[in-house]
Amino acid sequence: QVQLVESGGGLVQAGGSLRLSCAASGSTFSFNDMGWYRQAPGKQRELVARIRSSGTLNYADSVKGRFTISRDNAKNTVYLQMNSLKPEDTAVYYCNTMEWGVHYWGQGTQVTVSS
Repeated sequence: QVQLVESGGGLVQAGGSLRLSCAASGSTFSFNDMGWYRQAPGKQRELVARIRSSGTLNYADSVKGRFTISRDNAKNTVYLQMNSLKPEDTAVYYCNTMEWGVHYWGQGTQVTVSS
């Protein structure tokens, strides 16, 4: 059973930074693509960043140049460094992976950016 546990969310002023962490267990972590998604109130969940097992990175246009995704396979952990945060980045952030065709999600961590 794959389990994902996010941490690192919080309240920050616009222009500030946060680093989210997602610890994975029960998975073949190093072989999996890992992603960060977010969902703001009244909006659909959207992909923020993805790091493939090959190391290939993908970012939503809205966060390019501000957010950086990385992974530490030895620690089974994926990170999302968020800089120059904006109020529109306010959302619940979820860690995601897929294994054998099944999507797995963490419980989410709230990020609130005040103006």
